[in-house]
Amino acid sequence: MWDLEVAGGLIGSLRPSDVPPGRDAHAVVLPGLVDLHTHLREPGGEEAETLASGARAAAAGGFTDVFAMANTSPVTDTAERVRALRARADGLPVRVHPVGAATTGLAGTALVDVPALAAAGVTVFSDDGRCVDDAGLVRDLLTAMARHGTVFAQHAQSASIVRDGVVNDAVAGRLGVPGWPAAGEEAVIGRDLALAAATGGRLHLCHVSTAGAVALLRSAKRDGLPVTAEVTPHHLVLTDGHAAAEGPALKVNPPLRTARDVAAVRAALLDGTIDVVATDHAPHPARAKSGSWRSAAFGLTSLETALPVVAEVFTDPGTGAVDWSAVSRVTSFAPAAAGGIAATAGRPVTAGGPATFCVVQPLPWRAAPAAWHSRSANSPFHGRRFAHRVTATVLAGHPTHLLPTPGAVRPEPVR
Repeated sequence: MWDLEVAGGLIGSLRPSDVPPGRDAHAVVLPGLVDLHTHLREPGGEEAETLASGARAAAAGGFTDVFAMANTSPVTDTAERVRALRARADGLPVRVHPVGAATTGLAGTALVDVPALAAAGVTVFSDDGRCVDDAGLVRDLLTAMARHGTVFAQHAQSASIVRDGVVNDAVAGRLGVPGWPAAGEEAVIGRDLALAAATGGRLHLCHVSTAGAVALLRSAKRDGLPVTAEVTPHHLVLTDGHAAAEGPALKVNPPLRTARDVAAVRAALLDGTIDVVATDHAPHPARAKSGSWRSAAFGLTSLETALPVVAEVFTDPGTGAVDWSAVSRVTSFAPAAAGGIAATAGRPVTAGGPATFCVVQPLPWRAAPAAWHSRSANSPFHGRRFAHRVTATVLAGHPTHLLPTPGAVRPEPVR
């Protein structure tokens, strides 16, 4: 066990505790979590989420940094809108990093002014929610990424293959709705990996969901291509069988896949082929998720449950021990590096280092909408029982989330 003291926004000391080991010895301190993929909805979608409510949800989940996707209204596609978003987010309990749109208005027809947005501090460009389907545009975009040291995060979804699909192909027939083929994801990934090789531009693959996509990614990494990838918590633990059983509440883009796909993305996360767990937190008001498979909105919320899902994935089934170093890698170190903010986020918990961290305890709890800090309750984990919970989050020495728990917390730091 260790005692941790904070002074002036830094970890003043980190020393072994003289308190005998007990229940609290199983608590850990992790570096502040970093989410590469968050939809905060503001401006324009405040019914579903605001910057303030999304930030509270993020802090409750252990996050200190979130990348806010550009599909707001208006779209974050100019330097002025980047600066406006930063001003709106000032003083929130998380640091908000605006993602710049890849194409003007997310229309997929003309690139944004990459130099201007990069000069305004944008490190990640994405049309997430829509695929940049034009190969020539992607080539130009990756060329610009190489020039400016930025990254393009692609939502891999070929419109000509996916068409009006709403659920994974394997279960679509018995549900009587259009299917969503895995090839719609894999075709775009294969093309974009070739373009990354040709241009040297950094490519990040959003929400990888299929075994075929994992195979392409593994081959690209063996070849040394400049590519990183993420998987969402829901694609790690839920299948198209859950979607078929529970209905449009689990409609998400890309869709939940087969058990074989889930096994493949889990294995890829465990062996480092997939670098990052990103939430793809996509809040919607209840009415938007209550329609049919064809009419309900795509998207699930995940900020407040991501950490316990990841801990579950990295739990040794034989011993019950969690590999907290690996959890830190995929939720903090790797996303900070991929997003270009490693100088200020994803830093180890060490004496003299920034006091930006979260505390996790082995507190069994059941996820429930009444407890959400988010404005929206479209979580795929209602009623799910978890073994670990974030009990405190600290950003630059300031507590941003505290969950009252019995007894003193003397956590074990994870370096």
